[in-house]
Amino acid sequence: MRLRHKPFANDKLLEYKEFVVEKPEEFKGKWQERFEKEQPLHIEIGCGKGRFIIEMAKRFPEVNFVGIELQTSVIVSALEKQIEEQLPNLQLLQVNAKDLMDYFDDGEVDRIYLTFSDPWPKNRHEKRRLTYDSFLTVYKAILNNKGELHFKTDNQILFEYSLTSFSKFHAVLEEVYLDLHNSEIEDNIMTEYEEKFSKKGNRIYKSVITF
Repeated sequence: MRLRHKPFANDKLLEYKEFVVEKPEEFKGKWQERFEKEQPLHIEIGCGKGRFIIEMAKRFPEVNFVGIELQTSVIVSALEKQIEEQLPNLQLLQVNAKDLMDYFDDGEVDRIYLTFSDPWPKNRHEKRRLTYDSFLTVYKAILNNKGELHFKTDNQILFEYSLTSFSKFHAVLEEVYLDLHNSEIEDNIMTEYEEKFSKKGNRIYKSVITF
């Protein structure tokens, strides 16, 4: 999908420094300083336009959230939602997921969400998949001992690949849903893509792992 260029995006991200972390390396090990209260820290990698992370922050005020998105023209939409909501337990971060150990200390994060990540279907792009071995190494480092990785997708091939990747990494598969929307799970908050794909009849897959 081609991203629509938004020439105002960079300036807007710089304008709202109370919501967008400009120098995240300075908060490594000190993320609680960005929030009003010291609470469990959950991050979403690839937060897109922010629907999921905004709704999570609204529903769970007892948790601090960081939405992470690399694309400027996408994360600015999440920022616009946050400007409207003014949620004290949400921060936004524009960085590459492979570099998260530069911004989060060992064991600093309580939960990671991967929601409808790019499947990168071509074999030559395997290393770009967010469930590839090198990314799992990053997640394991920044999660605490009880930390969880929550992964959702509508792409069956990516889901099967990810389960294999988790197994090879010796992660513990805590939960698996092969048809999330027809399961007994409660309080499922959908992303924009999840709603779009589920309306088309696509099955939604989810897994929860620990390291």
